[in-house]
Amino acid sequence: MFEFKQGLFQFEFTDHHAILGVSLAADFEEIRKRYMRIARRLHPDTCPFDNPKDQELAQQLLAKLVSPAYNQFSKETERKEYILLLKTIGDRTVKEQHNLNLQTEVAQKLMQASDYQTAYEAELQELAKNQYESPQKALDLIGQISELNLVYLLRKTQKNGGAVSSSPQGSDSTSTPTPTPVITKKDSFVEQACRRAEQLMATQNYAEAILELKDAIKREPDNSLCHALLGLVYLKQNQPKLATPHINRALQLNPKQPQALDAKKQLEKTTPQAATKAQTAQQPPKKEGGLFGGLFGGKKK
Repeated sequence: MFEFKQGLFQFEFTDHHAILGVSLAADFEEIRKRYMRIARRLHPDTCPFDNPKDQELAQQLLAKLVSPAYNQFSKETERKEYILLLKTIGDRTVKEQHNLNLQTEVAQKLMQASDYQTAYEAELQELAKNQYESPQKALDLIGQISELNLVYLLRKTQKNGGAVSSSPQGSDSTSTPTPTPVITKKDSFVEQACRRAEQLMATQNYAEAILELKDAIKREPDNSLCHALLGLVYLKQNQPKLATPHINRALQLNPKQPQALDAKKQLEKTTPQAATKAQTAQQPPKKEGGLFGGLFGGKKK
């Protein structure tokens, strides 16, 4: 129902901070208080809007955007995964900063601000103050806040030694905690994601590698390398049940995919039964008749 293309949303990422109008540095208590204020304003029993259309839109904003955003932060596991994904996107913003298209004046000013943290907090508070004053303007303000978040994340990642472009002709540069592979302009997004995932796997950053690969699979569901690498990551985390379907899929797409074959060998050592399923995934399904074929091998009608 609601679609955003500004700021962090352009990375196929739901910017829950922007929806709630809170800083990317906000703690959970601050997020909770902000949610309660917005919920009181949008809830059908307490909203101040007289126009039936505004009342309906307010209810939709609460149900489809605000409450799901708060739920993301209130569950520890989902919150940690969200923060990891946000860090990955921070690295991407640095690598792709020359292709970023900033539509709002506040975001453009923040890009040039000397004290970007103070400027970010001030501009964010100003936008959040009016964010849900009018349901009709809420979506536009969410987009503006997300663009502000994008610039803040970019500059913070740069300051903290995040992913940076290679220095020309081997000039001196500040070392980063995790070396990034050299990526040519011809590489697609999915190819870059696979490279980053392999680098993260090499440094045992499995959670971030999973996020990279899941994002890539969303873009190319039939990429055998993505599925194979994801299967390998799950195996390294001792999760063969999660690994098996991705290994199966990789072998279906490409029976000679080297990473998938390597994953299958590892799977054989872990769970022979799962390895058998991976083996059969390479073969086309057989049509079997009779009673047993109907029960176990035939298609459901």
